[in-house]
Amino acid sequence: MEILRYDIAILGSGIGGFTSAIHASHHSGSKLRIAVISKLHAMRSHSVSAEGGISGVLYHGKGDSEDLHAYDTVKGSDYLADQNAVELLVKNAPKEIKFFEHIGVPWNRGDDATIRQRAFGGMSIPRTVFAADKTGFFMMRALYDYTLQLKNVDIFHENFATAIIMNKGRAAGIFMIDLATSEMKLIEASSIIIATGGFAKVYGFTTTSHSTTGDGIALAYKAGLSLKDMEFVQFHPTGLIPSGILITEAARGEGGYLRNSDGRRFMEDYAKSHMELAPRDIISRARMTEIAKGKGVLHGESGLEHVWLDLRHLDKAKIDERLPMIKDITIKMLGIDPSKEQIPVRPVAHFTMGGINTDINGHAMLNGKKHADGIWAVGECGCVSVHGANRLGSNSLSQCAVWGRIVGIEAAKYAVSARKADKKALHMQAEEEELRIGELLDRKTGSDPYKIRKELNSVMDSNVYVYRKTSELKRAQAAVARLRKECESIVVNDKGSVFNTNLRDALEICNLVELAGVVVDGAIRRKESRGAHAMVEYPKRNDKEWMKHTIAVKKGKGISISYSPVKITKWQPEERKY
Repeated sequence: MEILRYDIAILGSGIGGFTSAIHASHHSGSKLRIAVISKLHAMRSHSVSAEGGISGVLYHGKGDSEDLHAYDTVKGSDYLADQNAVELLVKNAPKEIKFFEHIGVPWNRGDDATIRQRAFGGMSIPRTVFAADKTGFFMMRALYDYTLQLKNVDIFHENFATAIIMNKGRAAGIFMIDLATSEMKLIEASSIIIATGGFAKVYGFTTTSHSTTGDGIALAYKAGLSLKDMEFVQFHPTGLIPSGILITEAARGEGGYLRNSDGRRFMEDYAKSHMELAPRDIISRARMTEIAKGKGVLHGESGLEHVWLDLRHLDKAKIDERLPMIKDITIKMLGIDPSKEQIPVRPVAHFTMGGINTDINGHAMLNGKKHADGIWAVGECGCVSVHGANRLGSNSLSQCAVWGRIVGIEAAKYAVSARKADKKALHMQAEEEELRIGELLDRKTGSDPYKIRKELNSVMDSNVYVYRKTSELKRAQAAVARLRKECESIVVNDKGSVFNTNLRDALEICNLVELAGVVVDGAIRRKESRGAHAMVEYPKRNDKEWMKHTIAVKKGKGISISYSPVKITKWQPEERKY
């Protein structure tokens, strides 16, 4: 086992991770040693898949304001967002958009040279800044190129973390496997930033990449940190049939229509004022309601029912300028030119509002009240609760950028004066993890990880989808408990040392099973419909009993659930009407 010493270790190399690294480096005057750890090549992080844009109030003279952005976000969250966090987001987002311009992101501009902003669901006014429909890619490219110039930042490509090591309730190190050689490594660090993204791969029908397996969240949970609001999983209204590939909300922001099997724009029955630009939870529910009414279209190959996304009325030049990747995807995947034919779409698992429980500065919590010293979470893996029960499109990139700066600076401040961990205890824990991985590789027989993943995806797709029933959730709970037991005897058939993807897959799959258990447990307990959590038996939002965050802590092989209040500053809960 190789032992490496850094001041700050950042687990994850997406927009949140790289932004944190840059600002930590700047704050320390390049004096702190920083490690960025990615299980992929860093430029293949899922952030490159973000398409539509990043939100922020750039031009106050056009009827927009930070308060309006905040109100839209709070209302969109179905009033579960912490409003102090929302106010922090909207205040700082414009500064971060300008920061990304300065490091090389080519924002689309109008003829007057101002940065263009497109309409997005749930937003009162167009405030989503974009770079065609490849916004995440352009932001990642700029961050990666910038980070390569920082002499005090090292990037560990293709190193898979298997444990976050704590020492008396505070950060101590990260244990990881170099996938190229299977060499075990321990990174000692005073500050740890977790930036590993979400866990939507608990579902089979999902927009997310194969790497979106919630590893950082699962490792934090196993290390004793608490998770928040895990039952809230966002289903994006427009997943391409049959692959689940994301058709960006920008397609509707640029004027696309949703039509049922009769050719009717059905959203006028559900959100007459906003139509196709209602929040995602409302459109996904409407979509499934139309299908239940017999107004869906059966896709023969997959057996899935869908509706249509219609871009045919848009100018072909507009599609080529604003939605070039969507055109490319539909032509390559289905042979459909969106300027001539409708696109088959269905709600698809996309984003996880829940994650590692943090305070407003991204500082991770051991429970609902006590901090874990030296550990922060940023981006989709961290639940600062800016999205509540439903995220508005384009707020996710703002979250990564805003808290990337905050967390980077906080971690740098802490690392300067942090007490060193007990090295003997740290190395002993690392040796125990090394032994665990070795025993897993030595095991000759056991459960097949790929069968576990296939069943997990099927269970979640069938029982924990847009509309949920208690009976189906309990069925999922029993299945996930059985799969968790099977993970204890999982077998890795590939015993090789060079890019052992079988080992990586097995560990990822068991992380997903662990997180699925928390999702289902929280969903069963929450007896209301709020945002992305829609219960058939409890169709209304219940503010009196359920306007509170779900806090989950691992207790042995079980889950301990408690609740914490939602922070309200300006906006009292009201009925959501669009």
